[in-house]
Amino acid sequence: MVYSLISRRRFQQMDVLEGLNVLITISGKKNKLRLYYLSWLRNKILRNDPEVEKRQGWTSVGDLEGCVHYKVVRYEKIKFLVIALKNAVEVYAWAPKPYHKFMAFKSFRSLPQKPLSVDLTVEEGQRLKVIYGSSSGFHAIDVDSGTPYDLYLPTHIQGCIHPHAIIILPNSAGTEVLACYEDEGVYIDTYGRIIKDTVLQWGEMPASVAYLQSNQVMGWGEKAIELRSANTGNLEGVFMHKRAQKLKFLCERNDKVFFASVQSGGSSQIYFMTLGQNSLFNW
Repeated sequence: MVYSLISRRRFQQMDVLEGLNVLITISGKKNKLRLYYLSWLRNKILRNDPEVEKRQGWTSVGDLEGCVHYKVVRYEKIKFLVIALKNAVEVYAWAPKPYHKFMAFKSFRSLPQKPLSVDLTVEEGQRLKVIYGSSSGFHAIDVDSGTPYDLYLPTHIQGCIHPHAIIILPNSAGTEVLACYEDEGVYIDTYGRIIKDTVLQWGEMPASVAYLQSNQVMGWGEKAIELRSANTGNLEGVFMHKRAQKLKFLCERNDKVFFASVQSGGSSQIYFMTLGQNSLFNW
């Protein structure tokens, strides 16, 4: 059964943070960062708690408008929220009760490049670094000093690039990154040094790229969905489409990956895929 929870509002990005009782979103005409309380959304289905029904079901994160992308990063007991805006990056940290909200931590404005995707890493358990992708490449900001610098600029590509994903590689003490853009990905460290001669090469230009908990990278092309090793870039699975279509990653929950078709006119269809042993696909 399908329930209508929030109507007449466009959503660009969303994530469920069950431990905080919130659904975090970039939504609305002004692309605001808004939190919806899961207890309020649940009550819209069950209708069994009149006290919850009386409360406002959402709150905004700061006064941020024009949000492009965000990433929630957990370090020890702290949850950071790093947000890409038009020419800035904001970092918020979750304040537990009695505040129970994200509060401003750091702000980096007037950046030389417009951030399109963003992430946060903790180098060797000590240094916080923002990593972001732009139409010219990948860049980093040392959180303590506020100094931005270039990580990787794909000069072999003329014109603008599309950064798909910033993947902080596991077991690297937060210092190694797989930067995915266009139809490839490069392995670099957080100082911009190439660490592998290997280049992850997709079979076709993906519309969306995502890192999975299985330490694999999934790319959604028009003809096929590819599954590759995050460590080597080697192809580990492929699923051909019945017809050409543009697909966008939504989220991963347990052993299922959810994604949507991107169609003109705003309509879309939701799919999910079960990742089994040996990377066999079911849907």
